[in-house]
Amino acid sequence: MRLGLRLRLVLAAFAPAACGPAPSPSAAQSAPEPPPVKAGVPAEPGEYEIAPDVLHYEIELALGAPEIEARATLSVRPNGADELPLDLVGLGIRSVHVDGVPSAFAYADGKLTVPLDWSGESDARDFAALDSVHVAVAYHGTPDDGLIIRPNVHGFPTAFVDNWPNRARFWLPSVDHPSDKATASFTVHAPNGWQVIANGAQVAAPAPTAPDALGGATTRGVGPPTGAPAENAPADGSPADAPPADPAPPNAKTTWRWATTVPHPTYTLVAGAAEFAVESLGRAACGDAPVSPAADGCIDVSYWVYPQDTAFAGQVFRRAPEMVDYFTAVIGPYPFEKLANVQSATRFGGMENSSAIFYSEEAIASGRLGEGTVSHEIAHQWFGDSATEREWNHLWLSEGFATYFGALFFEAADGADSFRARMERSRQGYVESDDVGRPIVDPAGPDNLFDLLNRNNYAKGAWVLHMLRGLLGDETFFRAIRSYYAQHVYGTALTADLQRVFEEDSGRSLDWFFEQWVRQPGHPVLEHEWEASEDGTEVILTVVQTQSPEWPTFRFPLEVEFAGSAVSLGSATAASHGTATGSAVAGSRRERVEVRERTHTFRFPVEALPEAVVLDPDGWLLKG
Repeated sequence: MRLGLRLRLVLAAFAPAACGPAPSPSAAQSAPEPPPVKAGVPAEPGEYEIAPDVLHYEIELALGAPEIEARATLSVRPNGADELPLDLVGLGIRSVHVDGVPSAFAYADGKLTVPLDWSGESDARDFAALDSVHVAVAYHGTPDDGLIIRPNVHGFPTAFVDNWPNRARFWLPSVDHPSDKATASFTVHAPNGWQVIANGAQVAAPAPTAPDALGGATTRGVGPPTGAPAENAPADGSPADAPPADPAPPNAKTTWRWATTVPHPTYTLVAGAAEFAVESLGRAACGDAPVSPAADGCIDVSYWVYPQDTAFAGQVFRRAPEMVDYFTAVIGPYPFEKLANVQSATRFGGMENSSAIFYSEEAIASGRLGEGTVSHEIAHQWFGDSATEREWNHLWLSEGFATYFGALFFEAADGADSFRARMERSRQGYVESDDVGRPIVDPAGPDNLFDLLNRNNYAKGAWVLHMLRGLLGDETFFRAIRSYYAQHVYGTALTADLQRVFEEDSGRSLDWFFEQWVRQPGHPVLEHEWEASEDGTEVILTVVQTQSPEWPTFRFPLEVEFAGSAVSLGSATAASHGTATGSAVAGSRRERVEVRERTHTFRFPVEALPEAVVLDPDGWLLKG
């Protein structure tokens, strides 16, 4: 992606499918709002193997009523393509222009297709040969999804974008797929008394909306929010007996502007508007936030919540700056301009939108949001938002990473017991789920993208990382994590890219590891028994993998603890393939072996028999 382009794109409304004719470029063309379509439908094979590359979205949106007016100008590198297929559904189109020239278009089956190689009556150009093209779409309607305009949990009007997985198309003409990332700017006209939050940095102070702005300077269908000044009271805080200075008309709007400087996946491009209480929680990533707009080189960490919910917000978000600093130290520089934690209308418990995380309004209002969710969503700023999965069926590169690193914060902040308890809950949730019979990366993909929000991508994905750490050791594991992130910051990756980095940093072939844990279903289900040899000088341990025969025979390192202070150290031998090393733990002896077979027997020299034999005492193995 090329960064920093100044383009003209204006925020648009949500929509499902569409239809419409395609007259000549000089004709005044429009298309009506089509009927709704279903969200979460996977792409057709090869649908996003397209040449055009969206570099920037400039978005303008007029808020205040369920029906919206919007404009979006996309800066596009054609890469030789003769048309640009955009995702857009459920909204009516007023016009399409290509580099300022009226353009024909086709609008059907959820695609707005704009030709990039045609001869207009007043101009003849080969757009496909250009380095970049500006495609401007003016549109309107009532979004069916993706932009949620409704009263909040306390009954006051709000508007929030909620894109995941492919719901940006309901309000924004876009390449609605994680493989295409772009920068964006937002101009949002919202009712007075609301605050507007979006990705990136605020690039201008809020200002009265101009009379000739998109949608006009006043709104329809939205009353004044709670706390707004009385009809004849000054709005600027001046004394009641002071003459008002050009009072705003009823239902006047304010214009807010935000912009990003680095590319984002479409599913994290958002704006939200409501009456918020805004509070800074502190500075973070100081000196390690390369796109921070602040003179001190730090990013501001804040919360934006409804005024009724500030007490709980101050509690649940209090360690957010500490989380940012931890992930910055462990993974790499903080990738965005700020971090805002926002109470919103997202359908999820938390949604990791780049630099503006949206959390469930109900969870915050009821006091149910947990710090684990906050840590998970902040970890996403690195994994998912910055280093993004290129295809949806590699979602574990986002959700597994956020689950594991979200838990790692608590290991650093609260101790190993807190971390192990979180990992154990993840393990139990996974092994008890219906997802165990499918691999993490399934080439066939799901019938509905929402089905990707499963225990494979979250819990098992986290455990794959945990087992890599146990296999390679902390030094190699975290070095490889930093290498992987540095190579894919602001870009996209597949599982093969992660495997390659880990193999390069460890100097080991890991194909066997990724094959069994990522590309195959299931996990080992272990049973074991032990006995003394006839002369009492050895412990004979048999480990049996009893999982479904349709699942792999797993290969894994396994720590074995012999409990009992009388147990002495010795060198283990394997009755079949495997290795073993010994170590001493207070009141016990530990051996590390490698299991490769369904039934594997090991012999351990001892001077006295143990009281018990425990497999994987510290929880490094995902097992049933």
